[in-house]
Formats: sequence, structure tokens, C-alpha cells
Amino acid sequence: MRLQPFSKRDIRHLVSIACGLILLQVSAVSEARELMVTDPQRTIQVEVLGEGVPVVLIPSLGRGAQDFDDLKERLTDAGYQVILPLPRGIGQSTGSTTGLTMQDIAADVYAASQAVTDKPVVVVGHAFGNRVARTFASEYPQHTRGVILLAAGGSTNIPSAIVKALRDSFRKDLPEAEHLAAVQLAFFAEGNDPALWRDGWYPEVAMYQEAALKATSLESWWAGGVAPMLIVQPLEDRVAPPENADQLLKAFPERVQVQMLANAGHAVLPEQPQQVAEMIINWLNEHL
Repeated sequence: MRLQPFSKRDIRHLVSIACGLILLQVSAVSEARELMVTDPQRTIQVEVLGEGVPVVLIPSLGRGAQDFDDLKERLTDAGYQVILPLPRGIGQSTGSTTGLTMQDIAADVYAASQAVTDKPVVVVGHAFGNRVARTFASEYPQHTRGVILLAAGGSTNIPSAIVKALRDSFRKDLPEAEHLAAVQLAFFAEGNDPALWRDGWYPEVAMYQEAALKATSLESWWAGGVAPMLIVQPLEDRVAPPENADQLLKAFPERVQVQMLANAGHAVLPEQPQQVAEMIINWLNEHL
């Protein structure tokens, strides 16, 4: 069989299709909007996408909203509104970073959500963000429609080797191979690619977030309010092992659901993006 070369008409047709796809992509991106939420305590940069039930995404320790790039698109495609506040010290978000508590960090999220909507929101917290989400739900129960925790730690001790790897993940002075080995050990399941998180680390942000956690009693946020709760529990999470999810399920069986996720560690979002999104969207569709 002999292939015929493209005619000029064929080429013009393909170019037209390509241009149309580019325009569609630009149109989708342009739907996102940014807000600057400012008051005497803070300025918080917020990205907002889509319409529907509002879902607030809260990132991991010392990391920004880029970790939700895949999930936010899947949520908006499913008909939900996504609200992404940047923590102080990332992007254009500013404010004092000394003497903070978890309630102060949750107040930033509350201010961001209130600037977008007066409806109760679903808070989705990843890793350290799970603590912020639970603090939000504890402090603002009337504004919380649901709580979703990805890699939910908080009440079990972390082995010293994993703590060191977690801290080394924020070190900018390490050789790349050593840095990625630390990221692998702390955040990624065996065989998954730590290069997905080569960048995006904010050590100064992690420092004030850890200080806020130490300044706050566990009892003030551990229960995560009274709203329905989904826990997506990575089975190979070395920082937040399944015992954390088990404790919440045993304490609040009437409102907590746990979904176990294989082949994922503490990073979870870049490791299993489709499965995480499906678990979240299915739960949202069922409970809201």
C-alpha cells in the first residue's frame, strides 16, 4: 500500500483543526480567575475555577497550589467550583508568619472562601493541608459541607529516618540525586517517580507551618468538625500510615469513610491522579 502525500487542502484543514484546539485550550484556561483577599491580617492570592458546589483545595507542607493542577481540572469538568488559596509566603500571599496557630492558617482559608461564596464549602486537605482542613471544619462548622483528607496524618509517630527525609526534601543545598532520594523515601511509593516533585518546595513556609502546628493543641482540630468526611489513605504512606485513618474511622464511624489507595505514598496526588479524582468526585456526587 502506497501512502499519498498530503495535499495543500489537507494541510490547511489540519492547521485549521490545530488552531481550533489551541483556541479551545486558551478558552478553558481563561475561565480561571484570580482574587486578592486583603484585610489587616493578611493578603491571600486565590485562584477560582468553574461553578457549582464550592470545593477548597489546601496543599501539603511548604507547597503550593500547583500540586492540584490535575485535580482542579477534573473537579471543574465534573461540575464543581474550585477555590485555591495560596499559603502566606507563596505567590502574592503575605502576612505575618510568626506566632501563628493552626486557627490562623485556617482563618486564611476561611477569608479566601468567603471572598468567593457565602455557601458552605467542601475542604480538601492534602498531607499538612489535612490538618488545616480539619481545623477549618472545627472552627467554622456552619461553613463546612464536607471534609476530604488526602494522606491524613496527625496522631501517630513518624520514624526518625522518614522525618529526616521529609526535612531533606526542603533542602536546596543537596545534590539532585540526594534530594530526590529524600523525596522518594518521604513522599513516594516504591517504584513511583520522585522527579514529579523535584520542584515546588518552600522551606520558609514549611517552617512557620510546623511552628503553628506545635503551637496548637491536637484536640482543637483532630476531630475535623461534624461534617461528613472522606479519607483517601495511601497504603504506602510512610509519613501518615493507615493507623491515622483507622483512628478517625473508629472514633466517628457515622460520618467517616475511608478509601484505601494502592501504589501511592504521602505525595499521592502526582502518583495516582485519576484514582484520587475518581474517589473524590464519586464521594461528592454521593454526599452532596
